[in-house]
Amino acid sequence: MGSALQFLGYRPHLAGSDVLDGDKDWCAIYIGDVVDLDDFQRQLDTLGEQALHLPLLVAADSPLAAQLPGALPGSRNRAVELLSFPLRYEQMLDALRRLASPARLGFKAMNAGSAVHRIVGGSNALGRVNALIRQVAPFDSTVLVLGESGTGKEMVARAIHESSQRRDKPFIAINCGAIPAELLESELFGHEKGAFTGAISARKGRFELAEGGTLFLDEIGDMSLPMQVKLLRVLQERVFERVGGNRTQRCDVRIIAATHRNLEQAIADGRFREDLYYRLSVFPLEMPPLREHLEDLPELIAEFNQRLLRRGLSGVRFSASAMNALRGHSWPGNVRELCNLVERMAILYPSCEVRASDLPEKYRGVPAGEEVTGAALLAVMEGRAPIPAAASVAHEVSSPAVLPEGGLDLKDHLSDIEVGLIRQALDATGGVVAHAAKLLRMQRTTLVEKLRKYGLQAGLQVP
Repeated sequence: MGSALQFLGYRPHLAGSDVLDGDKDWCAIYIGDVVDLDDFQRQLDTLGEQALHLPLLVAADSPLAAQLPGALPGSRNRAVELLSFPLRYEQMLDALRRLASPARLGFKAMNAGSAVHRIVGGSNALGRVNALIRQVAPFDSTVLVLGESGTGKEMVARAIHESSQRRDKPFIAINCGAIPAELLESELFGHEKGAFTGAISARKGRFELAEGGTLFLDEIGDMSLPMQVKLLRVLQERVFERVGGNRTQRCDVRIIAATHRNLEQAIADGRFREDLYYRLSVFPLEMPPLREHLEDLPELIAEFNQRLLRRGLSGVRFSASAMNALRGHSWPGNVRELCNLVERMAILYPSCEVRASDLPEKYRGVPAGEEVTGAALLAVMEGRAPIPAAASVAHEVSSPAVLPEGGLDLKDHLSDIEVGLIRQALDATGGVVAHAAKLLRMQRTTLVEKLRKYGLQAGLQVP
């Protein structure tokens, strides 16, 4: 591990050496085969207060991996990257890049004010997005973020804010499409006491709350025409009044708006004001749908695993066949859909490798009619029915004897077939391992070993 870090340009130091002290700025802490947590904590104490905030590089087979987050003080609020062995150069480099600034390669932490915020993904499509974020962040220009639902438009807005001179001021977000038109004015500009029924006290609006910072207007395309007129005045003159008040207030707020709608078409249909559109789209920035940058799937999954670890859940690992299946999905829900899938798989298969056969049906690309039920499998194995022409065990290729154009991982594909048949045999026998082994024409002990190998033994009747 130390040699690999040195090769990448870092300067690693072993815990316990005289150079490990709190006077240096460290980039991360690597946790390998640590057994004595108390001794490890004593080593961390030599780093001082910064040890509470440093991100963690953790060997996936480390005894502490299962205890994180929570094993170390403050670990729930810091970044955690798992490294599997044998160590792969690409995996390690990606992990280090996520922990440190992409602008430099050194084992020293950057000053807090110089951190670079970016959208996760190394594809050309997201590279262009990150470049635009860096270009527009230092200025107060109004930004209009476009893109389908679930592509991460709010993440772009936050990245712009955190990379700007306003980063120490509030970032306030409001979904213009989720608030009734009659209440949106009060939400944006605030109201005075007695302005309407139920206004028992004065209340600040989002413009006041965001003073000096950034106001993110999400789903701006769903805003009513009367509210568009009022918003246009604020953008032009930088003044507003609370509902029920007559005192004009000035505001110093950067506006970032977002929508999944085609605003030019909305203008043509009379649903959006053209003058407001041109006021908002000073700097348009379009987020690509996930189907256009599928090469970012591994990095996005790693990012979502980090979030799960910080919440106390286990991460999830996808096999090569599962990743191929995910690349074939159309992702109508984009990155949000992927995030939900990763969490679902982490709950269903904790500490297991998810294979293509484990994925929900719509991600496998298998028509519902082609699934082989447990009862059908039982009939086939007992010789009471012929083998179906299109069994689901061959779901990754059009025919078991036909090699896909892009090739496949044969070992992984055969494992998927084996896991699928084992699960169907267990379903057909009510989870009784001895009966399932009989169906599969193998020794019970052999099946037990396979269950352990694939992480399928939980909740089964193993005599």
